[in-house]
Amino acid sequence: MIQIAKKLLLALLLGTSLNAATQLSQSEIKQIEELELFKRVPITVNKAYDLKDFYLLKVIIQGNPDEVYLTKDKKNLIAGDVINTKTGTKLEAPADVSTLEGKEILTYGSGKDEYFLFTDPECPYCKKFESYFPQIEKNVKIRVFYYPLDFHVNAKDMSIYVMSKKTNAEKIKTMLNITLNDEGYKNRNYSKEQLEELEASLEAQIAIAQELDVRGTPAVFDKQGNKVSWPNMLTKYNVKQ
Repeated sequence: MIQIAKKLLLALLLGTSLNAATQLSQSEIKQIEELELFKRVPITVNKAYDLKDFYLLKVIIQGNPDEVYLTKDKKNLIAGDVINTKTGTKLEAPADVSTLEGKEILTYGSGKDEYFLFTDPECPYCKKFESYFPQIEKNVKIRVFYYPLDFHVNAKDMSIYVMSKKTNAEKIKTMLNITLNDEGYKNRNYSKEQLEELEASLEAQIAIAQELDVRGTPAVFDKQGNKVSWPNMLTKYNVKQ
């Protein structure tokens, strides 16, 4: 087991990346599912990636989604997090973002690098990240989704207020400037039909976030579905923090 752990860490140190990972075919996945442990538990493999030194598997174990690692000889299954020693981020399989385009609340930026952002207007870290947006506007195109966290009591009302704006430009301005003390969302005046529509739209946004297993905000994904650390993203564009 120590030797296996060394191989995993070596792979990370050598720059193993999910961007370069090869997704296994259904026939290859079926072969993995024929392993004795997978049949006995049972373990269903939804997706699998070849990371050269090992496989990363997105699985369902007794009804619960998880990610595990399988050695290339298929003799050892490794559970638990694998952490990149350079970035400090957990190694994860890409999320499926292929159907997200067009479902965003607003789009920010005119650049070529596309990202998907899940944000909460009451989250201080989200507001900190968003404060840097003008500095990266020409580098990125950020598709923004709202995911108000349950413990932020004003987040849903604030989200709905931003969403109620008619144009993309108005939504951007409101998103970047809204605060807890903003009178706009506190003194909102929607018709019953408009409020129902906005609430349904927000619930759809929340469902998308939950399907992608977003657990906190801000959560950023690149166009390949890889999670992106927002401080590292800003560093990429030479933004001083």
